[in-house]
Amino acid sequence: MSNRPILVEITTAIPDLRKSERKVAEYVLAAPEHVMHMRIVDLAQEAQVSEPTIVRFCRAIGCNGFQEFKVRIAQEMAIANNIGQFAIVADDSIDDICQKIADTTIQRLHQVKAHLLSDQVAAAVKALSQARRVEFYGFGASGAVAIDAQHKFFRLQVATAAYSDPHMQAMSAVTLGQDDVVVAISQSGRTKDLLHSVQLAQQHGAQVISLAPANTYLSQQANLPIHINISEDTSQFTPMTSRIAHLMVIDMLAVAVTQRRGPEFAAHLNAIKRSITSLRLDD
Repeated sequence: MSNRPILVEITTAIPDLRKSERKVAEYVLAAPEHVMHMRIVDLAQEAQVSEPTIVRFCRAIGCNGFQEFKVRIAQEMAIANNIGQFAIVADDSIDDICQKIADTTIQRLHQVKAHLLSDQVAAAVKALSQARRVEFYGFGASGAVAIDAQHKFFRLQVATAAYSDPHMQAMSAVTLGQDDVVVAISQSGRTKDLLHSVQLAQQHGAQVISLAPANTYLSQQANLPIHINISEDTSQFTPMTSRIAHLMVIDMLAVAVTQRRGPEFAAHLNAIKRSITSLRLDD
């Protein structure tokens, strides 16, 4: 049995599954919290496949049978529920608030790391390394991530820009071509204006990398999706842990692109560092 999270196993296995088994995989990924309470006949009915297909699906993802599959789903859901969104209550002290936010953030980053697919990151790094232009699109909290990404890639001698206005994104998208890449960032993966900008960019030949949850409109539309699955209650707070997770993945992409530049690129980075030394106070 693999040590990887079961939802990662399913996502990785999808390209090699039969069409009927893929229907099961898509249903499980969309509602794992419901699947763990189902009987095999229930899952077969909901996914519109036969019971033998469910058994074949379980074996295809490394489980001995349906019961082992359900146990692994339940274990993963228990971990996710224990992490949870930090719950701030009226009588929380400052220490309580600090601890809840810090603990949740750390646990969420571990969760993202466990589910991150290295082949998705590798494909994105290859596209970014070969791109003539790289443009980052995002709204709200994701717009802040886009700006941070622009700063990182600007130092890598990449022609880059960040846009968080739908009109600017649309105008940017129609100026792109086959040698260009868009990195679309979204916690929800269903922002209408962002999806429109992505469609325009693709129509003009650009590749689109997405940082969004799996099985969302954005991740399904992107040429090179990177799945970042974090559930957040944003009814009172803006996205917090997801924003930090997105920043972490941007750092991974930037460092990997730097590595592909080779050791001689270090001279360029050192020159940038020297250029801003005079802007700092001496110790």
